[in-house]
Amino acid sequence: MAVPTTTLKLDEAPHARVRRLAAARRRSAHGLMKEAITVYLDLEEAREAENQAAVAALARYQETGLHATADEVRAWVGSWFTANDLPMPELHK
Repeated sequence: MAVPTTTLKLDEAPHARVRRLAAARRRSAHGLMKEAITVYLDLEEAREAENQAAVAALARYQETGLHATADEVRAWVGSWFTANDLPMPELHK
């Protein structure tokens, strides 16, 4: 299977940093950049999914008015990993 090729032009400073790090890790600059791009994409896709979930949650709140107060959420989260693990607060108007 043919793998598509992408060309990336870097300024000298980041290019030198990639070469130094690749040498220190005894890896190719190519492999290091591939990994860096994959890690970046994973993080940004996760961030975008969180953003979309927040937009959807806001839309649900605007439609229904259901919510939990900050104090209720704080108490719930504060109970995590304790002997008194509280259930998620009930949503109310």
